[in-house]
Amino acid sequence: MNRAVTKVLCLRNVTFLKQAAPTVTRLASIRQSPLWFTGNSLASKRHYRSMPTHGIGRYKYLLPKEVPRKKREKLQMKQLKPGTDTEYGVLNIQLTGYDMTLVEHYSQYIHRLCNRLKIKVEESYAMPTKSTEISVLQEQGTKMNVEGVIHCHERIVQISGLSSVIAPIVVEVLQTNQPEGVQLCIKEHTEAEFNARFKARPELEGLIAQIS
Repeated sequence: MNRAVTKVLCLRNVTFLKQAAPTVTRLASIRQSPLWFTGNSLASKRHYRSMPTHGIGRYKYLLPKEVPRKKREKLQMKQLKPGTDTEYGVLNIQLTGYDMTLVEHYSQYIHRLCNRLKIKVEESYAMPTKSTEISVLQEQGTKMNVEGVIHCHERIVQISGLSSVIAPIVVEVLQTNQPEGVQLCIKEHTEAEFNARFKARPELEGLIAQIS
């Protein structure tokens, strides 16, 4: 009886070893060659095996190539487009006021209105803010006390190709929606208006005049 049991156990162990042999061989091969994942694929080689320090600390290849910056040229005045019998030339819609929010929103409204009416907007820009000090003379004495400072903000919406037929309608719409405290002025664009955008530098102009 014992011999029969022993024989059965031996046969069972041999069968088990035969079934486990492929698994053991596979685990041994995995241990010898480490695995690494690339996305959804499984590989058995390291990409940096030949050069362990290759690419460490280098990240410039990940960044896009920098385009050399062009030297900023001085803003030149565009050629003025003369008006005709049916349409105006280049016009400046000048907005001034002491509340910057109202002036800015009104200039945006004019810009959107011109786009909706298919009136070409050349450009829209802000002029330098002008500050005015309010001084009060003392009742006894000649000393002036500064009571406050008022800032005047200005925006320009430059348009061209305004038809003389719809010009009165556009002006009426602008005046109807003009907010309180904002002054509206429409005038022709000139070279003096263009030069007023830039800050005057008399010292530099004097040096240039001496050199020339």
